[in-house]
Amino acid sequence: MDPGMSTRPDILCIGAMLWDVIGRAPRRMAPGADVPGRIRHMPGGVALNVAVALARWGLAPAVLSAVGRDPEGAALVAEAERLGVLTRWLTRDGGLPTDCYMGIEDSQGLIAAIADAHGLEAAGATILAPLDDDLAGWTGPVVLDGNVTEDLLAAIVRDARLGAADLRLVPASPGKAERLEPLIAARRGCFYLNRLEAEILAGRACPDAASAAEAVVARGAARVLVTDGPHPAAEAIANGPTLIAAPPSVAVARVTGAGDCFLAAHLAAGIANRPRDAALRQAVEASAAHVSGRDMP
Repeated sequence: MDPGMSTRPDILCIGAMLWDVIGRAPRRMAPGADVPGRIRHMPGGVALNVAVALARWGLAPAVLSAVGRDPEGAALVAEAERLGVLTRWLTRDGGLPTDCYMGIEDSQGLIAAIADAHGLEAAGATILAPLDDDLAGWTGPVVLDGNVTEDLLAAIVRDARLGAADLRLVPASPGKAERLEPLIAARRGCFYLNRLEAEILAGRACPDAASAAEAVVARGAARVLVTDGPHPAAEAIANGPTLIAAPPSVAVARVTGAGDCFLAAHLAAGIANRPRDAALRQAVEASAAHVSGRDMP
C-alpha cells in the first residue's frame, strides 16, 4: 500500500526532490585540483532534505515536486518513502529525467555545485495541483524552496489556496536569493537564510547574522532566521527582540544539507510550541550535528 494513501501530512515541502552527488576531499583544494576522496549518492533537494529531517522529528511531511518516471526517479521515491516522507502527491513526468545536484566539498566546506532542476522548472505550477484536491484548504506549515521558478514563486504569493498557510521560505542558494523578493514585498512567511543570502536581500554587507537578519526585517520581512557557518545564528522579528545562539564547535564532516536540518529542527520546535529561544537553540544544535556527520534527533 502507498504509505501516503491514508495519511494526511503535517507539513508540505514544495520544491526540489532529486539525487545529490557529493564529492568530498579530506583536505583543502585549489582550483583545478584532482584529488582522492569520497563520492556519495543520496536523496537531496531542499524540499526533500527538509522533509527527511522533519520525519526524523516524528512528523509526517509530504513533498510537492516533480520526479521522472526513469529508474532514478523510482529509486528516489522508494528511498524517500523509506525515510518517512509522503510521496503520493508528487508530479511524475515520463518525458523528463529525474533532477540531480552535484557538489564538491573540501575540508573547509563547499567549493562549487551545479543544480540540474530542469524537471522541476518544466513542471511549474502543476506541482501544486493537489491543492485543488486532497490538500484543498491547507492551513498548516509550507516549506517553499527557491529552486522553483521565479514565476511560480510570484504566483504562490498570490495563490488563494495557500493564503492561510504558514509559509517557511528558503532560497536554496545565494544565486537564488533574489527570487524571494516578491515574498518580502508581500510580507509573507518566515525566511531561513545564510548570511550571504541575507546580505543579497538586504542590499548591503552585514558583519554578523544578527545584523543581517535585522536588515532583512527592515526591508519588510516579518520574521527572519540567519545562519553564519560556525558563527552565531540569529532570529529577528518585526517589533520584537533579536535572538542569538552560537552553534557548538564540531569537526566538519559534511556541509551540504546543514541549512535544511536547521530549518526542520526549528519548525519542529515551533510545532511543539517551544519558546523562540529554545527553538533557535534546537536548530543550531541540529545543524552542527549534521555538519559533524550525525543527525538529530
